[in-house]
Amino acid sequence: MGTRTAAERRAEERRAYDAYLAACPARQLLDRIADKWVTLLLNALADGPRRYAELGRKVAGVSEKMLTQTLRGLERDGLVTRTVTPAVPVRVEYALTPLGVSLLPVVRAVKDWADGHIEEVAAAREVYDRGADAF
Repeated sequence: MGTRTAAERRAEERRAYDAYLAACPARQLLDRIADKWVTLLLNALADGPRRYAELGRKVAGVSEKMLTQTLRGLERDGLVTRTVTPAVPVRVEYALTPLGVSLLPVVRAVKDWADGHIEEVAAAREVYDRGADAF
């Protein structure tokens, strides 16, 4: 293998972080933050720390398995902290980290967009589905 120039090294590094490539770490992060449970949980934590059961009640439809799995992933990625307070019963709270707070405007905007445009999307789906039935 020959010596590469600085420009070649920079070009290679840019290719390594191309989210359109399946192996790109940025793509893996996009996969995480595009998950519906992630978006909803981050929004649920926007007002401050919450206990596990509170999050389960706030985010209707999330199973215990998915709630646990999603919170662990968010903790691993540095977006959420988990604080255990020794008590009877043990108290566990989740809160956004500064990194999680920095992502909040983005996921909040996606949630707000969905809330504000669901009627238009539902109408488009209805038109599309009627047209698909014609075939």
